[in-house]
Amino acid sequence: MSSETVGVIGAGRMGLPIIGHLARKGFRTFATDLDPKKKPEVEKRAAGWCADAKALGDQCSIVLICVGFDRDARALLEGPLRSPSKANLCAILSTIHPRTVQELAKASRIEVIDSTVCRGGEAADQGTLLSFVGGSAATVERITPVLKAYSADVVHSGAVGSAQVAKAANNLIMWACLVADHEGLALAKRYGVDTENLRAALLMSSAANNALINWGRQTMAWAEDDMAIVAEMAAECGVALPQAGVTREICRALKPRRYKLDEYGQ
Repeated sequence: MSSETVGVIGAGRMGLPIIGHLARKGFRTFATDLDPKKKPEVEKRAAGWCADAKALGDQCSIVLICVGFDRDARALLEGPLRSPSKANLCAILSTIHPRTVQELAKASRIEVIDSTVCRGGEAADQGTLLSFVGGSAATVERITPVLKAYSADVVHSGAVGSAQVAKAANNLIMWACLVADHEGLALAKRYGVDTENLRAALLMSSAANNALINWGRQTMAWAEDDMAIVAEMAAECGVALPQAGVTREICRALKPRRYKLDEYGQ
């Protein structure tokens, strides 16, 4: 069993399977969530339950934050995790603005890094996520065994905040592919082409992409929030991303009608 005690804040769609993988890989694992009803699900995965984030920070050497928004991560690190008695490393898995991570890392008394995850819910269930990590080489070396409990691949993206940038680039490209897949298949369907047969062929062609591989399974969770972060990042650094802007608007309308090719473009 590892000497590291790992705590996870946020037992949601991504957090719960991550908790289970950590416990199965031999880490002494604890978790907490604002919803106390998550306790049985956490305990079912052989992890301990902490009443709140402060109790978790006093119990664990490494803390993984899996919450929804910038404000949630900031509230934790400026509040209950400001000076935990045991935790000395906090990794933010949530998709937030890279500036937020850098500000928290500078102001916090414990070391703060970002470690974003890609590949979605199914990969979380299978323990095959891709983790980007932003931090020093020594810290990445320390936390990599933890990340490999639930990740098939771990990539050191650079300094603190870089994992958020890598995730933003991933999301920008992924959503663009998902929109293009809908448009190509919707056009083919209008002309009477068997779209399942076409999809199989496209996966062997230069049009192959991961969104097409996982066609029908992408929930588009957080699409609007993730793309809002991309837009803010682009505005701040002065780069024009016209396709990203169009993709964001399309995704907003597409989300409730995804994979319904008969309705696309109507």
